[in-house]
Amino acid sequence: MSKRWTVAIILMLPLFTGLLNQAKACTNILVTRGASADGSTFISYAADSHDLYGELYYWPGKTYPTGTMLDVKEWDTGKFLGRIPQVARTYTVIGNMNEYQLAIGETTFGGHKELADSTGLIDYGSLIYIALQRARNAREAIQIMTSLVDEHGYYSSGESFSIADPNEVWIMEMIGKGPGNKGAVWVAIRIPDGYVSAHANQARITTFPMEDGKKSISSKNIDKIFNPTIEVVYSQDVISFAREKGYFDGKNKDFSFADAYAPLDFGAIRFCEARVWSAFRLMNPDMEKYKAFILGESTERIPLFVKPSKPISVRDVMSIMRDYYEETPLSMTQDPGAGAYGVPYRWRPLTWKVDGETYFNERAIATQQTGFSFVAQMRNWLHNPIGGILWFGVDDANMSVYVPMYMGMNSIPENFAVGNGNMLEFSWTSAFWIFNWVANQAYHRYSFMIQDIRKQQKFLEDKFATYGPAIDQSAKALYDKNPAMAKEFLTEYSHNQARLTFDTWKKLGEFLMVKYLDGNLHEEKDGKFLRNEHGNPKPAKFPGYSESFYRKVVEGAGDRLKVKEVPAQ
Repeated sequence: MSKRWTVAIILMLPLFTGLLNQAKACTNILVTRGASADGSTFISYAADSHDLYGELYYWPGKTYPTGTMLDVKEWDTGKFLGRIPQVARTYTVIGNMNEYQLAIGETTFGGHKELADSTGLIDYGSLIYIALQRARNAREAIQIMTSLVDEHGYYSSGESFSIADPNEVWIMEMIGKGPGNKGAVWVAIRIPDGYVSAHANQARITTFPMEDGKKSISSKNIDKIFNPTIEVVYSQDVISFAREKGYFDGKNKDFSFADAYAPLDFGAIRFCEARVWSAFRLMNPDMEKYKAFILGESTERIPLFVKPSKPISVRDVMSIMRDYYEETPLSMTQDPGAGAYGVPYRWRPLTWKVDGETYFNERAIATQQTGFSFVAQMRNWLHNPIGGILWFGVDDANMSVYVPMYMGMNSIPENFAVGNGNMLEFSWTSAFWIFNWVANQAYHRYSFMIQDIRKQQKFLEDKFATYGPAIDQSAKALYDKNPAMAKEFLTEYSHNQARLTFDTWKKLGEFLMVKYLDGNLHEEKDGKFLRNEHGNPKPAKFPGYSESFYRKVVEGAGDRLKVKEVPAQ
C-alpha cells in the first residue's frame, strides 16, 4: 500500500467508519435492454444489514376514499415519522417490483452529515415502497419520488436509487438539505441503451449536461420528463445549494454531484467503488484497468456506465451478486484471515487495530449480513403479470437461491412471507432462518461445504431456467383467454418453487450436519451416505487441514508441537 493511502486511512477513518457502521451497505447492478441477452432490463439489489430480516413484502393494490391518510414509518427502524395524504388508487407491489414491472433498489452513500433532516417525513425506504404503489414506469417514479420529498421533507442521508421498467433503466442520486430546509437536491440519469451500470454505497454521478430542453431538464420543467428524448433530470437548486454550503465554487459545467455532496475518501473507494469495479470487470474484462484506482495507484475514477463485452443474462447478474473478489488482489481467500478452509468472509467491524496501527477487511458484493437480495427482470414483450419476475433470495447471496416470483402472484409463499419469524425469533418454516442455518455451518468449513451448496444451488436454478420458457408460454396462453386464471397459475408455480427451494435447503442443512459432524467426513455418493456390508456407517475420514494451514501453525508454534524422539528407556 502506498504511503499516500496509509495517510488517507488515518485522516478519513472517523468519516468512513461512521458511515459504514451506521448505514446499510448494499450493491445494485443495472442492465439495459440493449445490454441484456434477451432484451430484458435488470436491476439487482442486496439489502445488506446486520439487523434486517429477509422476507418478501406484499402490498395489494387498493382504492381509497378522499381524505385517507397514510402512516409513514422509517423502513430501517419502524419509527413513526408522520402522515401524508393517500392517493385514490395504489398498485400491487411484490418485494421491490410492482404490477407494471417497475422495480426500484437503493444503496446508501451518506454524504455530508449536516444535510440529514430529522424533521422530514419520508425516509428512503418509504420513498421506494410508496413510489412503487403509485408509479407505472421509471419516469413517473422519478417525478413522484422527488415531489414527495419536496412536499413532505426527506428524512434520510444520501441515497443512490436504481429505477427500472421494461424499457428504461435510470439511476437517481439524492441528498437532503438539512434541518429547516425541506426537500432534497438530486440528479437522475437514464443509462444509455446497450450499457450497464452499478452503485455500491458511494455517489457515482459526477458531471452531467445542463438544461437544454432536449436531453436535459431541471425540476422546474419536471412535466417534460415524459418526453422520451429527456435523459437527464435534476433539481433546479442542485448547484446553487452546493455553492451556498461551500461544497462547490467552480463553473456550472464543471459541477459534479458526487464530488460536491459525497467526496471520495479511502472507504468510499476501497469499500464501495471496489464493488462497482468488480461487477464491471465481470461484464467487461477491459475494466480491469481500474484496479489501479481501487488500489490507490491512480486517480482515474470508474465511469458511471460501461458497455459490456457480451450480452448479460439474468444468470450472469446472479453470479455477479455472489462475487467476493475471486482471482483479484482483493481476494480474501489467500491471507491468514481465511483460516484453514479459505473463507472469503470477515466478521465486522471493517476496520480494526493491532499495536496502535489501523487495518481493514475488504468489503465484497457477497456478504454474510444480507437480509434479502433480488434480481428484477422486466420484459416488455409479455403481459405485465408474466413479464415481471423478481428473482428473490434471502441471506448471503453467495449461498442463497434466486427463486422466480412472478408479478402475477396473488399471495406470498409461506416460507418467504412477512411474519414468519423475525430477527430474534427462529422459525423452522422461515426461508431466512433455514438459509442462515446452512450458511452459518458453511462459514466454519467453507472449502468443503460450498461444494455441496453449489450442487443444490445449481440444481434449483437450472430447473427454474429450464421451466421458465414453458411457464411463460402457458401463462400467456391462459392470460389471453382468462387473465385471472393466468394469475392463479403463476401464483401456484411461484409458491411451488418456493416450497421446493425451502425443502431442498432444509434437507441440505441436515445433510451437511451429518456429513461433516465433529470435523470428520462421512463418505457419500449422490447424496446417500455409504455403509459397510453390515449396514453400519463406513468409518469416518479425517481430512484435517490444508498443508498451507499446517505451515502457518508451525510458524506460530515453532517446535512446541513437533514430535520428538523419546530417549531410550
